[in-house]
Amino acid sequence: MTELSIDSSTHLVDFHCHLDLYPDHMELIAECDRERVATLAVTTTPKAWPRNRELAASSSQVLVALGLHPQLVAEREDEISLFERLALETRYIGEVGLDAGPRFYRSFSAQERVFERVLRVCAEQGEKILSVHSIRAATKVLSHIEQYLPRERGKVVLHWFTGTSIEASRAVELGCYFSINSEMLRSPRHRAMVAQLPTDRLLTETDGPFIMRKGGPIRPVDVISTVAELAVNNRTSEQDMRQVILSNFTSLIAG
Repeated sequence: MTELSIDSSTHLVDFHCHLDLYPDHMELIAECDRERVATLAVTTTPKAWPRNRELAASSSQVLVALGLHPQLVAEREDEISLFERLALETRYIGEVGLDAGPRFYRSFSAQERVFERVLRVCAEQGEKILSVHSIRAATKVLSHIEQYLPRERGKVVLHWFTGTSIEASRAVELGCYFSINSEMLRSPRHRAMVAQLPTDRLLTETDGPFIMRKGGPIRPVDVISTVAELAVNNRTSEQDMRQVILSNFTSLIAG
């Protein structure tokens, strides 16, 4: 897959997966190509991005995103300068964002500094597509996006969004998309929130390997089960929901 197009035979979309954290990284890339799963391979540090890009260079389905995970900012804040240099080489950014959970709240000020710089460089360069983490920090994330990333300068996909309905509505007004995984749909509250989202803002993700299924960590091809659950949640057919996701993905990356 090129930076600006989608293969016409793509069947499914996994817009957030940590391919480099699987032991069979290369086989998983081959599986994405074979099963026609358009996959955003997010990274957690700028130093990991060049090798990930190299491994996926010949893939027709895998896009590699440049990331600096908020949970790693306490140890790696100084890598933001490397991030800013490498951002010139890719359109895809992730995983980035904020995490106010108990384990990571002590680094929250540093996370905000890093996230501001990420958004600023994306706004300066333009046409970036971001996969954004927002655990217990949805309002802060949205405020940073509103302040530092004008809607015409980039597109945001909120990964595993668990904010309130009010926060979701604000995100919609800011132009955000939402990547939905199977674990989100286990919660009645989150299912209700997802059902209220505009269908033209929905994408699917696995967040593998952090979600388990029978037999081991979830894989990109398993996103088909999330498509089926979304279809039920939105009272439509699985085929129609799959087409909606593909259409949304095409619109997202079309620029």
